[in-house]
Amino acid sequence: MSQMNRRRALHLMTALGTIGLTAACASEDENASPPTGKPVKIGLIAPRDGGYKAIGNEIVNGFQLYLNLHDQQLGNHPVTLLTADEGTNAKTGKAAVESLLKQGAVALTGVVNSTVMAGIRDTVEKARVPLIGSNASPKSLQSVVYIWRTSYVLDEPGRALGPYLAQQVPAGGRVAIVAPDTPGSRDVIQGLQERFSKAGAADPRIADPVIWADPTDTPGSSTYMADIRAALHRRPDAIFCHFGGVAAVQFIKQLYRAGWTGPTYAPGFLTEGTVLSEVQEVEARNIVTALNYSAYLNNTANRTFATAYRKAHGSSPTTYAMASYDAAQVLDKAIRLAGTNPDSQQINLALGKIGQIDSPRGAWQFNQPRTPQQKWYLRKVQRDGRALSNVLVNELATLG
Repeated sequence: MSQMNRRRALHLMTALGTIGLTAACASEDENASPPTGKPVKIGLIAPRDGGYKAIGNEIVNGFQLYLNLHDQQLGNHPVTLLTADEGTNAKTGKAAVESLLKQGAVALTGVVNSTVMAGIRDTVEKARVPLIGSNASPKSLQSVVYIWRTSYVLDEPGRALGPYLAQQVPAGGRVAIVAPDTPGSRDVIQGLQERFSKAGAADPRIADPVIWADPTDTPGSSTYMADIRAALHRRPDAIFCHFGGVAAVQFIKQLYRAGWTGPTYAPGFLTEGTVLSEVQEVEARNIVTALNYSAYLNNTANRTFATAYRKAHGSSPTTYAMASYDAAQVLDKAIRLAGTNPDSQQINLALGKIGQIDSPRGAWQFNQPRTPQQKWYLRKVQRDGRALSNVLVNELATLG
């Protein structure tokens, strides 16, 4: 079956899924059992301003969607969802955590910025309240007891894409690497270098020094031009980069303005969320990404999730919304296991017993470091109907 026919088939199944979802929701409403446990409060941490605001909105949308589909309950307990602004640094993140704990949150979720996640680590561990991180996941976040993540570890996008990229770049070729100078970028690039080939970072195709760009999440229209010119001066066969949100939009536009028409490879954050709605097809046509999710995945959980998300928000869901939806699903299972009067420590213990998650990304489960063991997918930016989309190409690897 051709790629186009597969997409048409998926759209048909999605349309049919809408009917099934409506019927299922009606059935749940008619037969919904009354909650048997006391009300619980969950705290959601996300940015409300700045370059990561759109990602924060996706995280809120994903978690709230799960609640909407489950009668505003988790584990048969009525839920009050509290929110707090994570800000941009450890200080603002810590203030958000403390605010939610003072309001009685028995568990936390969210967090977009890796700097914030690293900064709140000790606060969360000391409070002994579980945090289900649904985005930020630096590799350095290890030996934690109360922090779980439904997203990924930040070296994994590079590890997933490395072997594929090595196949695409000929012997004697060259990859120019451009990324903001942040801990997250260093994790991504380290993963790429480790898995690119047996030679690793010493492979001459990726041996050139990384071009470190301004780490701002709100760049201007020429912020990256000098870095891009430096990359193109190397006459690369491909460019590898790591940007997200507003920074991704600006990098894509400036790369095209600088005259680059070759392939661009990146973690899927480069084209997630509202990015593709803000760039032109000609600017993004040669972008290939690796991510743990695509809205085109053909499984029952994704048809339910994606159909409901499109109906609620008028757009396809992203990995950010999906991971937050799964964070709610994880808490649903753990709170149910914790019983009729769950506290934070009981919920944390239950998180280690929930087993496999039937997720829109495909089935996954927590590994020993409390992150997902999951599949990674290759995606390519293509027009699908009237909109640019991250069209699924194939499966890359299982990591975690």
